[in-house]
Amino acid sequence: LLERAGTMPLPPYIAQKRGVTEKDADDYQTMFANEPGAVAAPTAALHFTPELLASLDAAGIEHATLTLHVGAGTFLPVKADDTVDHKMHAEWGRIDAATADRLNAVRQRGGRVIAVGTTSLRLIESAAGEDGVIRPFEGDTAIFITPGYRFRGIDGLMTNFHLPRSTLFMLVSALMGLERMQAAYAHAIATDYRFYSYGDGSLLLPERAA
Repeated sequence: LLERAGTMPLPPYIAQKRGVTEKDADDYQTMFANEPGAVAAPTAALHFTPELLASLDAAGIEHATLTLHVGAGTFLPVKADDTVDHKMHAEWGRIDAATADRLNAVRQRGGRVIAVGTTSLRLIESAAGEDGVIRPFEGDTAIFITPGYRFRGIDGLMTNFHLPRSTLFMLVSALMGLERMQAAYAHAIATDYRFYSYGDGSLLLPERAA
C-alpha cells in the first residue's frame, strides 16, 4: 500500500527542487540495502560500489554490515538553544552476535572500527558497553552525541558534510573537536565541496591516545 499510494521521502532540499522520479528508487539507495523499513538512505554509504569494496578487500580491509532503519527525524534541525532541550529522534537497528564478534576481534588485534555514516555510528555506540565491548543489539536507539561524549565502539567515521545546527555536526565535533571541524567546513565551503545526501564525503580519524 505504501508503494502504491506513496512516494519516496527524499530529503526536502532535493524533493522541493525537482520532485521525485522513478530513478530515485535506485539512485537514493545504497548497495547494501537488504530489508525494507528505512525512511531515508544512510547516505555516507552511497559512495560505495562493488569495485570500491573489491579494492578494500584486496588491501585487507574487512567490512561488516548491520541493519539500521533510518527514520524521518534524520531531516529535523535542532531548534532548541540548549542541546539539553533537544529531543533526539529514535531509529531501529540490529547488530547480530556474529557481527559484534567480528568488530570486537578487529579492535582486539589492534585494528580500527570505522563507521560508515553517523547513523551506523550511533547504532554501534548504542551496542557498546562502558568496557568498549560491542554486544548484540536490537531495538530503538535515540543516542544523542555531543562534544564531551566518550566514544566506546568506533575509532573513526566516514560521513558526508552536514547542515549547520544539526545533530550530525554536533556528532562529528564530538569525535574530532569543534575547531578542527569548523576548519574542515571552512575549507569545504571555500573550495565548493558538495554538501548533503549526494555530496562529498570525509574520513574522520581522531588521534589515538598514547
